[in-house]
Amino acid sequence: MIVIIYKALRKIIFWVQNRVNKLVTLLILKGNNVGYAKFSTNGIPYVMVARGGKMSVGNHFSMNNGINGSPNGCRGKCAFFVDKDAVLTIGENVGATQATIRCHSKITIGNYVNIGRGAKIFDTDFHALDPKLRSSKDDLLHRKEAPVVIKDRAFIGAYSIILKGVTIGENAIVGAGSVVTKSVPDNQIWAGNPAKFIRSI
Repeated sequence: MIVIIYKALRKIIFWVQNRVNKLVTLLILKGNNVGYAKFSTNGIPYVMVARGGKMSVGNHFSMNNGINGSPNGCRGKCAFFVDKDAVLTIGENVGATQATIRCHSKITIGNYVNIGRGAKIFDTDFHALDPKLRSSKDDLLHRKEAPVVIKDRAFIGAYSIILKGVTIGENAIVGAGSVVTKSVPDNQIWAGNPAKFIRSI
């Protein structure tokens, strides 16, 4: 009897939470001037679009945030940061689970892309590579940036990191835990640190 009551209460609580999460997420998207269509969300994402930055999300975008969104050990939420004059474009039917996308230049994600749990996509080095510059006040002025492109139907495995200047080809798969420093051609599987060719699909 206790189990039945617990399950019923849990269902009601989740239903209410989901409605509240959707409303809060709508306010966050509108407050950051994000272009969006129909979307679904478990939990509430972090979104920060600087003035002059642009972020748009295609139809049927789905997000899993926090442990309730995907109970597989990662408690983070999806995080989207778009810097001044940067452009983040996410296509249709894209799913992201507890992923981080940090855009300082340009990141373009195609349609039907799966972004696995805890994956990170960066188009910048964040800091200068020269140690003298990095320890100076001009550090951020000398960081390198290069656009990232993830093409249609690509699959980014859990906990992978996609670095600046990388293109992930159509239908390509990036294995879990990979660090991708070079572009991945269409229809190939890459994995490892640094990621290397495994086989064709």
